[in-house]
Amino acid sequence: MTDHAPAPSGRRFRPLIRMTARDPHEPHRVATPLELLFDLCFVVAVAQAGVRLVHAVAEGHPGHGILGYCLVFFAIWLAWMNFTWFASAFDTDDVPYRIATFVQITGVLVLAAGVPRAFDANDFSIAVAGYIIMRVALAFQWLRAARNAAGAARTTALRYATGLIAVQVGWVVLLLLPGGAWNWGFLVLAAAELAVPACAERSQRTSWHPHHISERYGLFTIIVLGESVAAATVAVQSAVDEFSALGELLPVAVGGLLIVFSAYWIYFAVPIHQHLTSSTRAFLWGYGHYLVFGSAAAIGAGLEVVVEQAVHKAHISQEAAAAAVTLPTALFLLTVWLIHSRSAKRGFAEHVVLPAGALAVLASTFCGGAAVPLGGVATAAAVAVGEVLQARRRPAA
Repeated sequence: MTDHAPAPSGRRFRPLIRMTARDPHEPHRVATPLELLFDLCFVVAVAQAGVRLVHAVAEGHPGHGILGYCLVFFAIWLAWMNFTWFASAFDTDDVPYRIATFVQITGVLVLAAGVPRAFDANDFSIAVAGYIIMRVALAFQWLRAARNAAGAARTTALRYATGLIAVQVGWVVLLLLPGGAWNWGFLVLAAAELAVPACAERSQRTSWHPHHISERYGLFTIIVLGESVAAATVAVQSAVDEFSALGELLPVAVGGLLIVFSAYWIYFAVPIHQHLTSSTRAFLWGYGHYLVFGSAAAIGAGLEVVVEQAVHKAHISQEAAAAAVTLPTALFLLTVWLIHSRSAKRGFAEHVVLPAGALAVLASTFCGGAAVPLGGVATAAAVAVGEVLQARRRPAA
């Protein structure tokens, strides 16, 4: 047996093996069934956040809804990210690893159960309880990695474990403070959370696998886009049930699907693993996905708001409902261009496609009932123009 953990899909499962760093250049490294199960559990939390955002915006409280959504989605995204990067470097798929992952999944489900209370009452007690469960398991994983490492690698693992525990204690203390301290304390502790990896890896970078990481992020992108597919399905179902609104809801469904399909095309057009060549670039790319994931999931919530407005269940204007779709769509296009696809662009024309598409989507906000289908056309046009420009460049490559 080598020092590196075996790929679960390539060798027989073993009850207990040494947790040593995996080879970052390991061939054929792909997501494991356990990782897919872990992601599946996040669907519940993302859906809960989306439902609360829909309710807040439809009731005419967009400020409260957006702020609550940003806070809750940060907690969801951070929990997923902590597991994903650790697994890329140290996945052994033995008994202790699987049990620790199951414990983390339990914490995810507790976090999901706490989303409604966090969103509606700014009460994060259940969500923090879920984090405690996850953090105990993740700290155990890092300590196990430290036990089987030496030198700088051991120092990195111990720093991760210490940082995670210290920040988690901070969240518990914040719960005990007066309610007014939460928002400011959240910002401080969120910054501390993001600083842990940078501080821990000063001595030595963990051996995350670029292709594996890019695949894991791609899979989670599909999950959050799936929320928009579900919302488009709601639009179709509502059109069937509310025949009088058929003319308004079917264009919403078509426009929503165009946005989702275009978002998928744009995101997966770039083999990003080729550009994750340093820790700094990887950190910026990984952290930037908070906006990518959050905006992608918010598109689905926005589609549901448009449906509720069309059937007169929302207490907002048509333009406000349209903005619930166009704003996150534009943010998705801009952030994907900025952190994900920009590295593959060549020349001014290719670079301007996605920002111009975002502006076109924003302009469609003021087009009344045609806002969503026009937004869909704008995103599809961005895909088409991008493909044409790339096709012109290929013969010269």
